[in-house]
Parts: sequence; C-alpha cells; structure tokens
Amino acid sequence: MTTSPLSGARWLLLDEYTGEVGEPDVTLGVCHDIDGLFVDPEPFPPPETFTLLGCDPAGPLLEALRYLGTERAWLPSIALTPVHRSEQRPAECWEYEYGCSCEEELIDVTVVGRRPSAARDGLVDLDLRGYVRLLPENGLPEEKPDGTGFRLSALDNEKLGECLDVAGVFRVRPAAPVHPATLIGFRPEVPLLGPVEGRRITASLMAVQRDGRTVGGAGVLSAAVVSVRPSSLGDGLLDIALDGGVEEPLPSGAREIFQMWYDGGPAEPNLWARYGRLLRHEWAGLAGSHRLRGLPDKAAGTTYHLDGRFVTDIDAFYCAVGEAINGPGGYFGWNLDALNDCLYGGWGAARPFRLVWHHSDVARRHLVPGYDRPTHDLRYWRPNVELDDLLEIFSERGVEVEFR
Repeated sequence: MTTSPLSGARWLLLDEYTGEVGEPDVTLGVCHDIDGLFVDPEPFPPPETFTLLGCDPAGPLLEALRYLGTERAWLPSIALTPVHRSEQRPAECWEYEYGCSCEEELIDVTVVGRRPSAARDGLVDLDLRGYVRLLPENGLPEEKPDGTGFRLSALDNEKLGECLDVAGVFRVRPAAPVHPATLIGFRPEVPLLGPVEGRRITASLMAVQRDGRTVGGAGVLSAAVVSVRPSSLGDGLLDIALDGGVEEPLPSGAREIFQMWYDGGPAEPNLWARYGRLLRHEWAGLAGSHRLRGLPDKAAGTTYHLDGRFVTDIDAFYCAVGEAINGPGGYFGWNLDALNDCLYGGWGAARPFRLVWHHSDVARRHLVPGYDRPTHDLRYWRPNVELDDLLEIFSERGVEVEFR
C-alpha cells in the first residue's frame, strides 16, 4: 500500500518548542485522528463559599453590603494579598506594584452574609459565594501564606478594605481530570523513526485540509509515549498511546466544525448560530485560521450589514461581524484585542466604514454587565464584554454603527 505523506491524514504534529531559537520547526508526523483531542467539558463547577474574617470593607465591597440579597451585592473580582511578616516572607514570593505572587483572586463574587466579627469591635465577617481563579502554573491555593491578614482590592486595583483572615480559600481541591491522548493512524517523520516508547512529544496540532494545507487552532500536545502498535488503518501507520493529553482539549462538538472546514467551509451565513457559546468561540477561532490572506480590503466608506438575530453572547457577535465583513465563515476578530487589530486594516475592511446592525435589540438584551464564562477554565473568566464596549471601540476607530 503506497500513499503520499499527507494522504488521508487529518492532523499534523509540529514541534515548535524543543529546537534552538531561530531553527526551523520540525514536523513529527501526521495522523488520521487523535483520540482525546475532542472531549466533552466537565460539569460546570458549583460556586464555593468563602468567609472574610475580621473585615474592614471599603469601596465597592462596602457598597455591596447595602444590597445583600440582590444582584447588586455582586463584585467581579476580589484579590486577596497577604500582609507578610517580613521575617516570614516565602523565598518564592516576589512583590510587584500592587501586590505579590502569593495573592489569590476570588472571581464572580456575591456577598451573601454579614455579621459582627468576634475578632474586634467595628469589624465584620462577610460570607461570599464565588470561585477561586485557579492558576496551576502559579501553584494551587492549598496552604495559607503566613501573615497578619489580607489586603483586598478589585480588578483595577481599587481598594476594597482589609481582613484579618479568610476561610474556605486555602484547601485541597480535586485535581483536574486528565484525558490521555492516542494518535490513531500516525505516520512518523524522520525525527520519530526508531524506538519511541518513553519518548516525550511536545507539538502544536495542525489541522490538515483536503488540499494538504495545514492550519493551526487545535491546541498543544505534551506527553510521553506509553505504547506503540501497528494501526489497522494502513501499512506503516501506528497507533501511539500517550500518558497525557492536549493541554486544552477541544469540546466534542468542535469536531463537526473542523469537518465543515475540511469539506470546504461554510456555504451560507449563520450556520454558527445552531451552536452554543463554547462552540461559537471555536468557530470564530477557526474562521481566523482559515482566513484567505493577501486579499485587499474593501474600499473605505463601504456599508456592511450585520445580522443580529442570534447575537446572544459576545462570541456570537464575533461570528456575526466576521460574516458581515467577509461573508459566510468570515473572520473579523474573536476577542477584543483581535477586533481592534482588524479595525486597523488588512482583514477585509478599510476605515472609515458603516456597520448597519439589524435586530440590535437582541444584543441590547444580552451584551450587558455580568461575568463572562466562555469556558469551564477558571483562568479565563472575566467581566462581560458589553455592547457599550464594542461601540466605544468602533467609535474610536471611525466606524459608524447604525442600530436597526
């Protein structure tokens, strides 16, 4: 059986990490499928309960106490910065302008209880419901740092007061599940020829198109080889089991979206609208990966029409504005920074231009203050991108938006 290197292949493994700076990237091989690349998200985590003990609240935290039992008792974030005793500062702790590396962040917080504190007259104990922003790269908050209390601050470093102690933040939490990957029908290139069991693979995953082109967007694989066996998919192909998986697996429904682009891409607008928020995010990212580069911008002064019927979240907006500018499957940013970059030109539209936003009432109802949960990964939660945020960017870049 003879095939070309990319015949029937769907994924290419590209080592961009282990060579010296300036050296070309190395293709490790191509494979038909990757078991463990598409994974159903874990159930959405329930909020946790925390208590600020001996608290002297200030600013928005003090204001929130006026609204206990209502939605206005909510804060997007509370940073807990330990007040270290100088002789007990951990060696691994480093200070920066507004805090230190030992601080922890509570996110999407609602104040649910208040009572006088036994610690000192005039202080209060505050019960909160929300989440800890878990950053494994910085260590998980399992042990409370030594200190005399905590300074409290908001996302913009606005002071929220101080407290003597906290409860419920520093504890052991269940480890995130690991989804080991298996390369199915893998054809190794020269760097992987020979014995590979025990060898570590670190590679970007690139989607291979029918015409042999490769595009990014499928994540990074970093794991060691556990076993190698001949694949049933063809002579010379291998199934390689790994001890780990993709650093950020794609939601299982994204496989259908990758297949759509493999088959030539969306042929009509609004196909993204049948997906939920998580998959709309993947859609917008893949649209950027598949953008046809080198095409000139349409002339300044052009009027574009945005179909707003399905703009019920910010990722829906990115899908809709991409299609308004560049047609079905079009791209014009998939986050605020990318949208801003696109408005400087080179992505389909030259400024100034006019954007007619049809059915704008949908966005007015949905792109409102709150907390953004694009994924189940607590690292990426932020306050919502609101409709006013988008209008501000458009106005600053000379784009006229007309609501209809």
